[in-house]
Amino acid sequence: MSFLDSLVEQRIQEAIRNGDFDNLPGKGKPLVLEDWSAVPEELRLSYKIMKNSGFLPEEMQLRKDMITLEELLACCHDEEERGKLKKTLNAKKLRFNMLMEERSMNLSPALARYRDRIETKFSAEPDKPSE
Repeated sequence: MSFLDSLVEQRIQEAIRNGDFDNLPGKGKPLVLEDWSAVPEELRLSYKIMKNSGFLPEEMQLRKDMITLEELLACCHDEEERGKLKKTLNAKKLRFNMLMEERSMNLSPALARYRDRIETKFSAEPDKPSE
């Protein structure tokens, strides 16, 4: 164990003895671990920071808005309101598609490889296993 490791361990033990970890939110409950396997490794930290600060990348917020609008359309019976919802949904879809096109032109090599792997997996014939 390095000097830094032993110093950290000493501070943790000291905090436990002082009761600094008592009454923390979630004490005694299992940790909720998030599955970040679908996010490229290079982006995980930045996405985690944005999530913790309550910020969503624009494409995720647009997708969330589109899902909400689709759900509202499914249960809306007023034709005038449906027209407004469809107009808003189409605007969100257009912005989302433009953003995705813009981002695909500026993909990092890692993200491009990730996109290519996903596209290959989903475009593989059902009888053939993907690479």
